[in-house]
Parts: sequence; C-alpha cells; structure tokens
Amino acid sequence: MRIAELRISGPGLIVDGVDLEVSGGETVGLVGESGSGKSLTARAAAGLLPKGLRATGSVTLDGRELLGARERVWRSVRGTRVSLLMQDPFAMLNPLRTAGAHVAESLRARRDRAEVLRRLAEVGIDDPAVAERHPFQLSGGMRQRVALAAALAADPELLIADEPTTALDATTQHDILMLIKGIQRARGMGVLLITHDLRVAFELCDRVAVMYAGRIVEQGPPAEIGKAPAHPYTAGLLAGVPTVERRLPRLVGIRGNVPAAADVATSCAFAARCDQAAPECGQARPPLRALPPDRFTACLHEVRPRARAEEGAAAPRHVAADEVLRVTGLGKTYGAHVALSGVSLEVRRGESVGVVGGSGSGKTTLARSILGLVRPDTGTIALADPDTPRHHLVQCVFQDPTTSLNPALTVGATLAEAAAQGPADGRLTVAELLELVGLPPAYAHRKPVGLSGGERQRVAIARALSVRPALLICDEPVASLDVSVQAHVLELLRQVGTSMLFITHDLAVVRQMADRLVVLSRGRVVESGDTAQVLDAPEHDYTRRLLASVPSPL
Repeated sequence: MRIAELRISGPGLIVDGVDLEVSGGETVGLVGESGSGKSLTARAAAGLLPKGLRATGSVTLDGRELLGARERVWRSVRGTRVSLLMQDPFAMLNPLRTAGAHVAESLRARRDRAEVLRRLAEVGIDDPAVAERHPFQLSGGMRQRVALAAALAADPELLIADEPTTALDATTQHDILMLIKGIQRARGMGVLLITHDLRVAFELCDRVAVMYAGRIVEQGPPAEIGKAPAHPYTAGLLAGVPTVERRLPRLVGIRGNVPAAADVATSCAFAARCDQAAPECGQARPPLRALPPDRFTACLHEVRPRARAEEGAAAPRHVAADEVLRVTGLGKTYGAHVALSGVSLEVRRGESVGVVGGSGSGKTTLARSILGLVRPDTGTIALADPDTPRHHLVQCVFQDPTTSLNPALTVGATLAEAAAQGPADGRLTVAELLELVGLPPAYAHRKPVGLSGGERQRVAIARALSVRPALLICDEPVASLDVSVQAHVLELLRQVGTSMLFITHDLAVVRQMADRLVVLSRGRVVESGDTAQVLDAPEHDYTRRLLASVPSPL
C-alpha cells in the first residue's frame, strides 16, 4: 500500500501531507505522541474515517486508487486484502458470537470446524473448547488472539495493527507481537504497526516513521534512528524511554504538548518545544529531506547527539522503620478461581514497593482489597492508624484518568471537594495542589475535556494527595500515556515522597519507581526483594520469563 500527500480535515487540518509505503513482507512502525494523527492515518488507509472528517491525497493498493472510492469498492478490499487489528478486542468482537464464529465469518472459502480450529491454532490457541466460548469468557490476551485470527482469516496482504498490545501484560504482549511477526514472515504480508511504545516498534519493525502534529518528521531503519536520531523530536522521545537495566537519577520528558496541525502548517511543527530551534524554523515548513542511507528527516539542522540517560545511581529515598501497610496471608477466591493465595507484603513510610505480574496474577484484587473495595476470605490488612478512616490513609491513582475525573466539574472543584475530605489542619489549597503536580493555577478553571492525558493524570494525582494519605496505590498509572508524558508523571511521583504500592506490568517502569519488588503469579508471591537484586539476578523461572519478554533496550 502507498499513501501519498494524505491530508485529513474536519473542523480544522488534522493530518498534513503524509507519505508512507508498506511493501509485502515488510513491517513499518508509525510512532508518535497522542494527537499526532497516527490512528486517523490508519483509518484513512482502511476507508474508516469517522463522519465529519474528509481525506484528500492518494491511497493506492497495487496501483488501484482507493481514496474517494465508493463504499462497495472499500468493502471488496477491507477485511480481505486489508485487515485491521485494534487496541481493544472488545471493540472488534461481537459479545453475542463465539470465538469460532468470528473466525468462520472472516474465512473466504472453507468455513468448517477443522479450518476454524486450524486458524485458531495459528495464533497459539490449541484448545478446541475456546472456539465455543464468547469474548467475556476469555482473558484479554486470549481475546486479542481471537481478534488476530479473525483479522488474518481472509489472508490479507496488509495488516494494520493499531496499538494491538497496549493493554496487555509483558509476556502476553511479547507473545502477540511474536505471533504477528511469525505469521507476517510466513505469508509475506505487510504490516503497518501504530504504537506509542518505541521499544515495541524498534524491536519489531523494518522501518519506523515518526509522526508529529499531522506529518512525518523522520523515517528510517530503527537501528540507525536509535543510534543517531535525525530529528530533535525523535531524540526527545528516545530520551524519555525507561530502561529495565538500571534506575535512572532523573526521568526526562519533552516539555509542552503536541500542537494542532492547522496551527503549525507554515512552520516547523516542533519549533516551540525544541531546544535547537532557530529563527528560520518558524518561517517556513521544512521539507522531508533524504539522508544516507535510506533515511529522511524534516529538520533543517544537524541534530545534536542523542541525549543519553544520566549516569550514576538515583538518590536513595528516605525510608523510615515504621510501616504504613502490612498484608499478611491474604486469600481471595471467586468460585473455583483463586485470585489471591497467602499473599504477604509490607510498605514502610517513605518506601515504594512494586507489584508486578501478568494478567490474572492477582494485582488488581490485592489493590482493591487494600482499598476496602473487596473483602478478602482470609488474612489481615493492617494500616498505619486503624482509627483513621481508610480513605484518609490510602488513596489510588488509576490507569485511566478520564474515567476517574468527573467531566462536569472543573479541576478546581474536583480538588477542593477532595481536599475537604481530609484533615483541616494543614489542608492544601487548590493552587498549592496544582503547584505540587506542576500545573499552573489557571488550570483550576478548566474541565477534564480541556486537558491532555498527562495533565488529567496530574490532576488525578493531586486529588489523591489532597487528603495527605499515608499510602498511595498506583495501579498502572502510566500504561496509557505517551513515553514523554510518562516520564513527566513518573518523575512527579518519585518527587512527592509518599509511600507507594506501585502496580504495573512494565518492568522498565517498576525499575525506576520501586525500592523493593513483589512478583505475583496466579495469586501467589513467587519472588520478592530489593528491586535491583530481583531484576538483575532473578531466582524464580516466572520472573526470568517476565524479563525475557521485555523489548530490547533502545
């Protein structure tokens, strides 16, 4: 497929002149922050733009122009020659149909049970009983495998995978990506992978295109880009990627936010956030120029060498001897499913304890039990002051700030309401809470819809800290954030100094955040200890498998 001079507009310009090509047997990664136009580019390539948006330019498949074609032409291509795999398999799978029915529906010829089972086996589902199950009866990873089997059932020439592993744990993510890679090689299929996870793109792709404010700003082989990025934006993204090898003294993200394409149509889109910007950067749009070998950049200047992570160890946190949380022998079952079995851990004042494990390991049940949202069957949970209401002692920062903030309330009203629940002595004002999380006082008058994802998460953190809790539970707080925003939020959480129980499936993130680490598998603690010791010299096979699933460092 070839995309040329693609422009997408609605109320304003959104995508501004994208050129991209995916050949048979090739995997091309499209990376960049939220708001860059990655997903809309993919939807335009599949003829699935939302109503109200219009695309111009060219999208061709084997020389046949598709952009502007009638829907019957798109229907003859979509799902057969071009298939989509989306981030949320629930959005792709009909909850009333079985896994086998989804695959059978997409098959071109044979639709018998044997062929359905063969297609499921191709994506690693060897249990025939799965074909009879509905989506709600499957784990997240299993649902994504079924969605992949359905997307591949018509033997497409191109698979467009839009954030296909964002919500999956490390081992499941690795399995799905290796499946896509293996099937792509066996079939000679082209893959367009849209992701904000640079580690995934750089490990899986043959070429990477970096998108910013509706345009491609750099393109080339991932190994070359990783060694020497040719655009300051790419260099900034790479500098924000955490590493599982060591804890960095400081996590650095790019300042500011992605502008609308319409606002930067006649200048360098990145100039306002760039430390190398010169007067000429604001005077004209820089063209995408060729660099040897097989690279392109939209920067006018020679880019400074990629900023490497600062050397040296991070400053140790001050950890007191007294405990803010002790969990002893916690057990919880749901029917025949054992969610927790004899889980014990403690968090001392000022300490950050990480909890890692795959889907179904018990992480969320543990967090909900500590928050008082789940009643455990066995064991005890002891907090710092049993006479103080639990919500004064423990607060939580969830993965999705959009669903945890009331859209009808301003930021100021949300923070004032939360602070009023805490002790009056030493209560922080709205302005002080905003300053604490690095937001200007004027944000008090905004509603969540007017904030970026990272800004909403900062507000969620401010709300959680407003009652001055003894313990902050962070449940995948950066899983849905871009790498640069992620760096800002993680550094903020490191600076506040509150005791934390940090739950994540990302080992590189937990290396930066946790003093001690607890590894859960099937509801049991299989390994625990100092974070560096556990990650550098794991003793349990499950921990070693988790580490083996981490994408190669950039």
